[in-house]
Amino acid sequence: MALAPLRALVATCSAALVLISCSTGDDTTVAGKASGSGRLTIAVAYDQPGLGLRRLDGTFRGFDVDVARYVAKELGVEESGITFTEALPSEREKLLTEGKVDLVVSSYSITEKREEVIDFVGPYFRAGQDLLVRMTDVRITGPESLDGLRLCSVANTTSAQFVRDQFAQSVELVEYPNFSDCVTALLAEQVDTMTTDDVILAGYAAQNPELLRVVGKPFSEERYGIGMRKGDPTSKAKVTEAVRKMMDSGEWRRSLEANVGDSGYAIPDPPKLGG
Repeated sequence: MALAPLRALVATCSAALVLISCSTGDDTTVAGKASGSGRLTIAVAYDQPGLGLRRLDGTFRGFDVDVARYVAKELGVEESGITFTEALPSEREKLLTEGKVDLVVSSYSITEKREEVIDFVGPYFRAGQDLLVRMTDVRITGPESLDGLRLCSVANTTSAQFVRDQFAQSVELVEYPNFSDCVTALLAEQVDTMTTDDVILAGYAAQNPELLRVVGKPFSEERYGIGMRKGDPTSKAKVTEAVRKMMDSGEWRRSLEANVGDSGYAIPDPPKLGG
C-alpha cells in the first residue's frame, strides 16, 4: 500500500532536483551565472560624464552604463541584480582575470596587448583621441604643438604615450589614477592639456563650458569593447547578440543622444561588430 505513494514521492523529488539543476546554471561562465543567479558584477567608470558617472545619490548614468544594463537584461539579469563597481583604467584587466567582475564596460579600447590577456566583444563604439584645453589657451592646436608642454592622462591608457611616440617627443607626461584628476589639474594650471577620447572630453567640456574646450582635431581611432575573461565563447556570443540588438533597435542611438547629445558631440552611426 505504501509503495505507490513512495514512487510518486521519488518521482516528484527527482523532477524538483532536475529543475533546480537546470535553473542553477554554470556560474563559471557569464551567461551561466546570469541565468542561474540573476546577478552580474559589471565594472564601469565612475567619473566620465556622458559615459559612466556615479552620482551623489549613488546611482549610475551614462552610455556605457546603459550598454551594461541592456546586455545584462538580455542575459536575464534585471537592473536590481547588477552590482556596479569602479573600473579604474589601471585595474581593468586584473578585475577580469581575478574574477572580481564579470564584464567591463568602460570606454575600454580594444588593443592587441589587451587581447593577449582578456577577450572583447565589439567594437560597440568608435571614438577619436583629442585634446582638452583651457578656454583661453591658444597655444595648443593639435598634438604636434605639445613639445615642452605638460600633457595629462590616466595610468594604463594608451593616449599619452601615443602622442609622445607619434607627434611630440619632448612632451612632458603627467599621469593620474582618474580622468577627473586630470581635469582638476588642468583647471588648476598644473598641466597644460589632457588627452583621451573625444567623447569623454566632450563630457568634461560640457560640465565646464566657460572654462574648457575640446580642440576638435581627432588624431586616432579608438574601438570600445566589452571586456570579458578568456575561454567563455558561449557567453561572448550572447553578449555580442545583445549589443547587436541594442544597435538595431535604435536604443544605442537613443542612449547616446540622451547622454552626450547636449555636449554638441556629433553622434556617429553604430560600428560594425567585429570590425
